[in-house]
Amino acid sequence: MIPKIVTNYAILIFMAIVCVISAPASFAQDDTILPTLPEPLQNLANQGAQVRFLGKDHGVEGWIAIKGGQEQYFYVLPNDGGFISGILFDAKGQAVTIKQVDRLRSQSGGKLLDMLAADKPLSKVTDATETNKYEFKTPSEQLFSDVENSNWFSVGQAGTPVFYSFIDPQCPHCHEMMKGIREHIEAGRIQVRLIPIGLKEESRAQAAFLLATPAPDKVWWKHMDGDKNALPAKREINQQGVQKNLSVMQSWKLDATPFLVYRGKDKKVKMIRGKPKDIEALIADLGARN
Repeated sequence: MIPKIVTNYAILIFMAIVCVISAPASFAQDDTILPTLPEPLQNLANQGAQVRFLGKDHGVEGWIAIKGGQEQYFYVLPNDGGFISGILFDAKGQAVTIKQVDRLRSQSGGKLLDMLAADKPLSKVTDATETNKYEFKTPSEQLFSDVENSNWFSVGQAGTPVFYSFIDPQCPHCHEMMKGIREHIEAGRIQVRLIPIGLKEESRAQAAFLLATPAPDKVWWKHMDGDKNALPAKREINQQGVQKNLSVMQSWKLDATPFLVYRGKDKKVKMIRGKPKDIEALIADLGARN
């Protein structure tokens, strides 16, 4: 079975930030014989991209292409079965791509790839109109920008530490998360920016209502408190805002609700798939006051 491949650069950056994965001896292999470069990757090389062979692991040939400081990962399927852009995971959920990039770096003392986007430090840009803005030098920064520019509504006090979360109005895990964090919101410790989507026709209509109503935070809490009339599924409401939110999720292959994205107090972009297991740890990582 071919391991799972996820087309999401931000996940690679996130995993590289929060964990260190050591490559076992069985991962080593002979890369002295390079396979033929696939034609689509040759086209990228002709356009000025650096293309390097990552090795053949788990039966698929891996390649990295770097252009304009941004990296992409490609895997060629066996028997000329096509190729996929994304990140390779093994059966245990370990990111094989991280190990492959580390291996490639070690072969040349870290100098072979010029500069991976993941290795570039974040630079702060300040001007007369914007402060605390970060240049997009990694895919995780691009993800954060896409999330910031999605259609969201805020719950909580302005000026407090913020996290974003994709939510489905009918998702029980979203409800559990918000119930677990409600006391912290009402105490003025954090603000949550909810990005409503709908995985079913009814919940899409409810999500559209949330984006259209004048006081979505009040409507949301009534919905959470069990008021069945608080969040109607009015299908006549324009759903373009919800569709945009769905497209952000789909483009980054975010496959669950809730899905949290935030910048920690260390200024790094972090993600949590599903309901946070430790609310206090999340709040502390946001830098919220006690």
